Amino acid sequence: MTTDRPTGPRIEGLVLVLILIAVAGFAGAASFTHVKDWTLANSPTGTGAWFGWANAVISELVPIACLLTIRRRRRSGAPIGYPLFLLIAAASLSLAAQLAVAKPGISGWLLSAVPALAFMALVKLVLAPAPTPEQPTTPAAAPAEPIRVQVAEQVTTEPVPPAAITPTSATEPKPVAAPAEPVDVPVPSHLLPMARFAAVQHEQATGQPITPAELADRLDVTPPVAGQLLATIGGGAR
Repeated sequence: MTTDRPTGPRIEGLVLVLILIAVAGFAGAASFTHVKDWTLANSPTGTGAWFGWANAVISELVPIACLLTIRRRRRSGAPIGYPLFLLIAAASLSLAAQLAVAKPGISGWLLSAVPALAFMALVKLVLAPAPTPEQPTTPAAAPAEPIRVQVAEQVTTEPVPPAAITPTSATEPKPVAAPAEPVDVPVPSHLLPMARFAAVQHEQATGQPITPAELADRLDVTPPVAGQLLATIGGGAR
């Protein structure tokens, strides 16, 4: 399936190019001729016609080169002062030639300057960049705020590994210490599981209940706190 391309803009562009070529040709020829005649009229006798045409080419083509240079420098951000000065100087020279060969009077000056003015205007029309329509600027999206997740830190208390069990001699009786009297000491609740585990492990390994001193050594607490722990857990699992 083929889509029909619009032929209207293409035809208009072709017609515009033909008009520009025709106007540029006639305007350039008339302007060149005026500059040539003015040059030869003010040159010494015997000056060749080529000298007149040289001035005509210089006065008419230098502005085109200046316009191209100005466009290129604007794109690169370079200064355009010097090519702009040359453009004004060359255009002034061409207008001076048109007015010099014209019939004195406003009508004669205007009619004589039409080719140069038309040539300059045509060059400006062709070389000047076309204005581009402003594109609607979309507001920049605000950066999304990072999602902050509060994670509750869970503190787990691992049981203290049992101390190394040293084998005791069968003939050496182990002294049985009397249970310590409970002391009114605040019992840390987080130590109860560790105290119960230590008491059960000690009784399974030795056959004897753990003493407050042994429990205090394992849990790294004071003996009164160890005694209160033993009183709370009931002396360990029997």
